[in-house]
Amino acid sequence: MQSARTVFMVRPARFGFNTETAESNYFQNAIREASGEEIQRRARAEFDGVVAALRAHGVRVLVFEDTPAPHTPDSIFPNNWLTLHPDGRVLLYPMCAPNRRLERRPDILAALQEQFAVTEVIDLSGSERQNRFLEGTGSIIFDHLHRVAYACLSPRTDAALFQEVAQQLCYRAVAFHAHDAQGQEIYHTNVMMCVGARFAVVCLESIRNAAEQAVVVDSLTATGHEIIDISLAQVSRFAGNMLTLQPATARELLAMSQSAHDALTPAQRTTLAQYCDLLPLPIPTIETIGGGSARCMLAEVFLPEKMV
Repeated sequence: MQSARTVFMVRPARFGFNTETAESNYFQNAIREASGEEIQRRARAEFDGVVAALRAHGVRVLVFEDTPAPHTPDSIFPNNWLTLHPDGRVLLYPMCAPNRRLERRPDILAALQEQFAVTEVIDLSGSERQNRFLEGTGSIIFDHLHRVAYACLSPRTDAALFQEVAQQLCYRAVAFHAHDAQGQEIYHTNVMMCVGARFAVVCLESIRNAAEQAVVVDSLTATGHEIIDISLAQVSRFAGNMLTLQPATARELLAMSQSAHDALTPAQRTTLAQYCDLLPLPIPTIETIGGGSARCMLAEVFLPEKMV
């Protein structure tokens, strides 16, 4: 399956502006007029709204509570520290910011193991000691159906680690470079790219190297994907940060923020609606302070269910 039926999310305890990630995440902005308590209240309300909306549309959502200590301001984005695969393998990823490494929680993994069959845990976090990072499905976009993995290289996405993970999972690796309008490296691939079963949202403008862009386009078209090309201006409103989900008894969903939905043109929305139902989620505080959007909040669970 390309799209998960189950996701897990982490309700924030001390959400806030993360100074350790701000240097490479140009989407982060402080809200000066709001106190820390007000920001936390808004973030939790937005989080609970996302959970309610997903469940109302038939997605199974497992919610874990963040802990006040240690302070992990970005715990609301769990997709960066692990991936959960249908063969029972779990991968734990090396994170760039030291305070984000604290998000890796053995208790969450243990809770998942109570419900799902885990055959192996592959821990890549030791690469942090060599300053080599690969931040889960922030760094890697998986085309599960065709076993292709895409990644834009950056300080948070090491080329050799990406190749290693792709090889371990038996995926073909497609690496490239992507830049924003100011010429800065885009820190995560999932900011500028989303791959569904039959479509791909991608900002081709950000892939400045013509040969690399051609490789990406050729790979997507060879696997039968219709490409919806978004602009850098749309990327700045998180239009690339989307995720397809498969409710148990309904049509496939495309989860995105309200900002991302509003940034799409009518023609782009019409094209996407041919493949799935669009689900806009209002998360302005989370996007502004955290610099991540709807896709980042969702950790897909592809693990097999345990037999009762």
